[in-house]
Amino acid sequence: GYGWVGPLFWPFAYNDIYDYAIWGDDIGFWGYGYPDIYAGIFGPYGYDDLRGYLPERRTGRRYRGGGRIEQMCGNDSRSVAGLPVDQIADTVQPTEAQSAALGELGNASLAAAQVIRAACPAQVVLTAPNRLAAMQQRIEAMVTAVGIVKPPLDKFYGLLDDEQKARLNALAENQRKEAAARDPNATVAQSCGAAQPAMQEWPTGEIEARLQLSDTQRGALQVLQDASADAARKLKAACQTNEAMTPPARLAFVAKRLDVMLQAVKDVRAALQNFYATLSDEQKAQFEAIGPKRSA
Repeated sequence: GYGWVGPLFWPFAYNDIYDYAIWGDDIGFWGYGYPDIYAGIFGPYGYDDLRGYLPERRTGRRYRGGGRIEQMCGNDSRSVAGLPVDQIADTVQPTEAQSAALGELGNASLAAAQVIRAACPAQVVLTAPNRLAAMQQRIEAMVTAVGIVKPPLDKFYGLLDDEQKARLNALAENQRKEAAARDPNATVAQSCGAAQPAMQEWPTGEIEARLQLSDTQRGALQVLQDASADAARKLKAACQTNEAMTPPARLAFVAKRLDVMLQAVKDVRAALQNFYATLSDEQKAQFEAIGPKRSA
């Protein structure tokens, strides 16, 4: 996955959902997990890096970089965000009733994409608690989007006969084989359940040196670290390494994964807010400087 791009978490969120659910393309969706929570805590971007995502100056001149947050949130038009209804129809040759159900699925797909796009951040955030808040909002929108798509997908798939289901499932299987041929080392287990790299180990010594914590603050930091470690364990355990063969089954795995990720973000965010509340303004500034320094 792309992780965080400037102030935006999961820039291709809806595409990753339906690429996996419909086509079985699992690397994009399953590449997200604990490292993104870590990046929310220790944001890799400093203020200078984020200036290009800020709104235009009143003079009409843009900040260096010229990027706007809303431009990164994706296109939710039917031609871009809608499911490939024509390709599915060509594959299964639907009856009239099935065509109507496929149309309902296409409309639901568009509505789901619009929900996710609406959850894009309206402004750049510069603190860890606000980054996790933005992350939570993004995942909540993804959960809602899956809830929109699931009933019409189940309905459409349920109307197909066994031969039509086999053709649709074979289409996804062929795409997975092509992807595996291009990158045989790219697996769900590798991207989702990989061991935590050293870059994501907690910089406890640096925090102590920079912030000069009191005993109370040190205790709050330990709670945060424990919550973070628990989130990493739960997300690793929620990796889907067995290949699901049908679109409804894959979407069900998407829903389960997002639920686990959302709860993990909520748990870490609560502990982070408690720790952050114990810090002085100077300590907060020192804490926020850790991520950009380590990224550099």
